[in-house]
Amino acid sequence: MPVSMAPNPIPPGSMGRKFRVLGVDPAVSGATGYGVIEFDGPRPNPMHFGVWRLPSRMTFAVRLREIHSLVSGLVEQFAPDAVAVESVFAALNVGTALKLAEMRGVVLLAAAQAQIPAHSYSPREVKASVAGFGAASKQQIQHMVRSLLNLPQVPEPADAADALAVALCHAQALRVRDLLTPVTSQRPLASAAAAGARMARVFPSRAR
Repeated sequence: MPVSMAPNPIPPGSMGRKFRVLGVDPAVSGATGYGVIEFDGPRPNPMHFGVWRLPSRMTFAVRLREIHSLVSGLVEQFAPDAVAVESVFAALNVGTALKLAEMRGVVLLAAAQAQIPAHSYSPREVKASVAGFGAASKQQIQHMVRSLLNLPQVPEPADAADALAVALCHAQALRVRDLLTPVTSQRPLASAAAAGARMARVFPSRAR
C-alpha cells in the first residue's frame, strides 16, 4: 500500500541508505498485525501493512505454522533489513504468555532462517517511542502512526497500527544508537588520556 509521504521527524539509524523494517505484533487468538516501512533519509514509506486473521477453530499448532508462513512470505517479498517484534506483555496470565512466547518464537525463527536480525521491544517501549508515553491507548497509537507516516487515514485495524509502531520504534532505537556511537567510541580515548595525566602526577619521573 504505497503512500506519498511528507518528511518525518524520526529518521532511521542507518542514514544515507534505504532501510526496511518489518514490524510484527503477534496475537494468540486475535489478529496478528504486520507492517513494512522503508526509510530513505528522513522520509518513511509504509510499503505494506495489514493483519492476518485465522479461524478460531484452528489448532494452536496450525496457527504457529501459518504465522511462520506469513512472516516468511513477507520477508521474501519485501527483503527487510530487520524484523522488529513486540515482546510478551508481563501482565498476561501464564498460559497466554507462554503461547504468545511461542508465537514470537516462530516469528524470530522466520527471521533467523532468512539471516535477518530480529529485535524485540516491550509494549511500553513502543508506546513511549511513538506516542511519547508508555501508557498510550491503542487509539492514540493509531493517530500517532497516522501522523508520523503521513497516512491519509488512521490505519485499521489497531493491530496493523501496532505493527507499524513496532517498526517505527526500531527506527528510533537505531537513530538513538547512531547518535550515541560517536560519544561512546571516544570514551576509551578520553579515559586513557585521563589515566595518563594521573600517572604523570603520581609518577612524574616516569612521565618524562
